Amino acid sequence: MAGNTGGPWGGGGSGGDDERGGNRGSNGSGSGGKPGGGQMPEIDDLVKKGQEQLRVLMGGRGGNNGTGGGRGPGGGGGPRLTRGTLGLGALVLIVGWGLASFYTVKPEERSVELFLGKYSATGEPGLNFAPWPLVTAVVLPVTREQTETIGTGSRGESGLMLTTDENIIDIDFQVVWNISDPAKYLFNLAEPEETIRAVSESAMREVIARSELAPILNRDRQVIADEAQQLIQTTLDQYDSGVNILRLNLDKADPPRDVIDSFREVQAAEQQRDRLEREADAYANRVLAGARGEAAQTLEEAEGYRAQQVNEAQGEAARFTSVLQEYSKAPQVTRKRLYLETMEKILGDVDKIILENSTDGNGGQGVVPYLPLNQLRGGGSN
Repeated sequence: MAGNTGGPWGGGGSGGDDERGGNRGSNGSGSGGKPGGGQMPEIDDLVKKGQEQLRVLMGGRGGNNGTGGGRGPGGGGGPRLTRGTLGLGALVLIVGWGLASFYTVKPEERSVELFLGKYSATGEPGLNFAPWPLVTAVVLPVTREQTETIGTGSRGESGLMLTTDENIIDIDFQVVWNISDPAKYLFNLAEPEETIRAVSESAMREVIARSELAPILNRDRQVIADEAQQLIQTTLDQYDSGVNILRLNLDKADPPRDVIDSFREVQAAEQQRDRLEREADAYANRVLAGARGEAAQTLEEAEGYRAQQVNEAQGEAARFTSVLQEYSKAPQVTRKRLYLETMEKILGDVDKIILENSTDGNGGQGVVPYLPLNQLRGGGSN
């Protein structure tokens, strides 16, 4: 009977079973009278202790192994929020809201505060407050110089432009800009960099189209840069973009690479043409000036000759008039005087001495032999 009632595994049966039961009976007697199945209560205690500790951690009250105090595992023992937990959560929320609301603006930056997505104010350098989520802030660098490179050296773009004298020139330039008005920059330009690039290229093409090729290549590079910068700024101001163009660097202004050799030959030919034209002009000016001098001299000589002839004619006429007047007064005397003057003029160079016959018919023969008239006149012959 002892073997049949020895425990849960010790049911009665044959002799073999009795032997297994006797062995388990001896083992059970060795362990204090609780054969085999005595392990299950310890596992239950461990599970209950674990549930109790978890309940305490979740804010519940402890119990006596789940069965005492009227609180079993399913009797309202779920997690509960306490005042401390609520306070800690509120503090965390306040700190998080403060971190989201306060922000810092550096000296080279400005912020644009948006109230429900609309412009509210512009933040100055320092600590600023924008109560999130009603107000948000966008910080922009306003003093930092930004550069847009336009031409063959950037993004594979073509810097070929057409001049007013129908030549093609390869332009490469940089536009340096910054933000002058953060609010306008943020709201009025959807793609600021692309807009600045498009406006700059358009302005440069307009300026180049109004200029000839030679001045662009030589002396007017800075003039072109200044004019293009002013035009870009004017256009962006019309857009109300809030962008300030600081400067424009014209890096390259050359003929296209494919025709640069031919272009240089054309330039050399043009320079030679200009040199020959200057030499021809100098020669023409020199010859023309000489011809004009000679013409002026000839004209002056003719004028002098004309005046001389007129004066002589007038003198002759006056002299004739005076002779006529004298002749009218005394014709005989005048006729004789004219005769003598004419004979003197005709015979003045003749080496002869003619004496008028005297009234007595001697004709001065008594005087000539004693007066050497020929010798007195310079040694002439008789």
